[in-house]
This record gives sequence, C-alpha cells and structure tokens, in this order.
Amino acid sequence: MTLSACGGGGDDSGASDTVRVTLVNHVWTENIRKALPEFEQQSGLKVEVTQLGEDQLSDQYNVKLNAGSDDIDVMMYRPLQEGRLFAKNGYLADLTDKAKENADFDFADFQDAPVSATTYEDKVVGIPIITEQQVLYYRKDLLEKSGFSAPPQTLDELKAQAIKIQADNPGVAGFVARTGKAAAVTQFSSFLYSFGGDFVDESGNSAVNSEAAKQAYAFYGGLLREQGPANISTDMSWSEAMAIFTQGQAAFYPEANSLYANATDPSKSRVAENVGFAPFPAGPAGSKPYNIPSWGLAINEASGNQTNAWKFIEWAAGKEQSLEQQKTGTPGARTSVFENPEATSTYPEDMAQAITVSLANGVGHDRPVVERVAQAREIVGQPIVDAITGRDAAASADTAHEAFQKFLDDEAR
Repeated sequence: MTLSACGGGGDDSGASDTVRVTLVNHVWTENIRKALPEFEQQSGLKVEVTQLGEDQLSDQYNVKLNAGSDDIDVMMYRPLQEGRLFAKNGYLADLTDKAKENADFDFADFQDAPVSATTYEDKVVGIPIITEQQVLYYRKDLLEKSGFSAPPQTLDELKAQAIKIQADNPGVAGFVARTGKAAAVTQFSSFLYSFGGDFVDESGNSAVNSEAAKQAYAFYGGLLREQGPANISTDMSWSEAMAIFTQGQAAFYPEANSLYANATDPSKSRVAENVGFAPFPAGPAGSKPYNIPSWGLAINEASGNQTNAWKFIEWAAGKEQSLEQQKTGTPGARTSVFENPEATSTYPEDMAQAITVSLANGVGHDRPVVERVAQAREIVGQPIVDAITGRDAAASADTAHEAFQKFLDDEAR
C-alpha cells in the first residue's frame, strides 16, 4: 500500500511528525494498534495513541475541545451521539476537500447512510469507520417446532409467529427487546421507519405523533406487553434483553448485528447452536432498519497538524484496513469491502445476508439527530414505556410530540 498525498488544505501551523490520536476501547482500536508499525514505517510518521473508555473519552473531549486545546490531532467520536454538537461548536475540521479530492481514498466508496451522519451542513466532518445494522435474531429450533419453515418477512408475520411459538412453549416469550426509555429508542427506530415514520419531518419539526409513529409505538410496546417475558421490566438495555434470549427464554430478538457473538458463543449462550439471523421484517413502508456509524474519525479543528492527521485517517479508514477490520467482525462503511466475500467470511452466512438487506434499505440514524441526544431520547422514548405498560400509546405520543417540539425549538434558538 502506498500513502497518497491528501487533497485540500488544513492548519499545519504546528506541523509535527508525531500524530496524536485519541481512540476508544474497542476491537477496532486494538486492530489498528497492531498495524501501526506498518503505517509508521511507510509514512515516516509516529503515532501517539491515547486510549480511553467511553465515559473517559467524553469527559476528555468536553474539557479539551471546549478549551480549544490543540494536543489532540485525530479523534474517534460517536457521530450520532455528539457529532452534531461538536460540528456546531466548530470542534471538527472540514474534511470535504481532503476526502473528495483524493482518488485513492475513494470517498464515493462509503455508504450513503453512514456518511449522512458524518456530514454537517453539507461539509464532511468525519469519516465513518464502524457501522451497525439492525437484524432479527431468532431461535431456529422453536420455529421448526411450531411449523414455520422460514423466519418472518413482515412485522405482521413476526407477531403471528411470536404468538404461536409462545403458545407452543410455556415459559418462553415470543419476543424480547430493549425496554428502557432511552435504551429502547435505537432499536425501536427500525420499527418506526418501517411503519413510514421518523423522529422529525422534512421541515425539522417533531413527527413522533404522526399516524405512522403512533402505530409503531403501539406495535413495539404491544408486542413486548403481550408476547414479551412475564413481569417484564421497563429498564432493560441490550445486556438484559440479550441475556433473556441467550438463556433460551425468548424466540425473537431485534438487535444490532455487532452484538451477535454474544448469541453464538457457546460459552455465553445456551442456545448458540440454534440461533439464526434474518433481515429486519418489513412494515407498511417496507424493511427499513438503521445502518449507522457507531464510530467515526475526525480531525480536531484546533490541531496545527492537520495534514499529517489526515494521512493517519486515510490509512486507518482506507480499503485495506477496512477489509482487515471487517474480517475480524467489525463492520465498516465501505461498499467495496462488503462486496468482497473475504470480508464476511467470518460471519454466519445468514447474518451476512441479513446485513446486505440493511445496507440496501438502511436509514443513517437510530435516534433523533440533535445536539442534546440524551435528553431527546428520554422524550421520544417515553411512549415506548407507556405502550409496554398498557397505557394509551397514541395519547403518550401526542404528549411526547409537544415536549419534543419545544425541545427542537429551544435548540434552534
């Protein structure tokens, strides 16, 4: 591999052959660190890595970026959690010219949905490196026992199969999913899109009380209330829902593909041999699961070493490294890599097929695209909890709409 010259300008007032990179604890990071000697030898640069947990990473960014510190060159960040806030505050350098003028980097190779989340006001401010798609986990043995020859292709079939399997297997829930007010929002989003809704409309106003949204809230909550585990709690995140599924207590579980090893590893799952994966079932608007960048790479606008920072990014997010990452089970955002059979050779075959559907129909966000994401999730997640507990989902959606619209108006000021 040769490193090409980067396109576009950049602040090089503090140019240095040492690139300071801040990364999160992740398999992607471990893989990159192992490959760094190759990059350093080819580029003549030295990479200084700071590796932190998610909370520590957020704390450091909050302090250093707000202070305009220039001691971070490259930053690993969450485009859908803090990307909009960072971009609005001017923390992220404009990478548009660097990305699009470099033919070898081939920016057009990145999928549209993840790129939409790393773009702000028509400027490329980040490069997606790790993606997630929602798929349907299911128990092959339970489907066979109840006479189903294939997993559900529609949400209506999902409900029908969940009802039948639950009736045939006392003590086993037909369906399990995240239930926590904020935690459930991301997985609920695919239901929302597949019913034809979204969190905001094309004008940027709240859409959580649209007819499609009300139907999605009622469906998701009703499925958990009627076909979910007995005495279901309303504070489950992925770990609790996954535990129910892997202990053999549920037939269907919609979740991010990035967590699949928890279900297929015999040391973690009692049902490992019987777990199957299917594309997200189609709703009235079709199958529209999310396809999101969970992590991206950006350059600190305050960095004086932006040209060399970009050289690191074009290597770390290049085709060769993306392929190596995907072979270890870390999905990227490059179309060419997903089309390479070698990239998905380590995945279960049905998982690879399910991901293909998500890539074709995927939506680039799994939560409201706002600055104060945590607060927004609390608002739009309340109707989920209300639907699970048997309250009027439509009335709750109307209440959430009023609160969310006020939230959006406040952010726009």
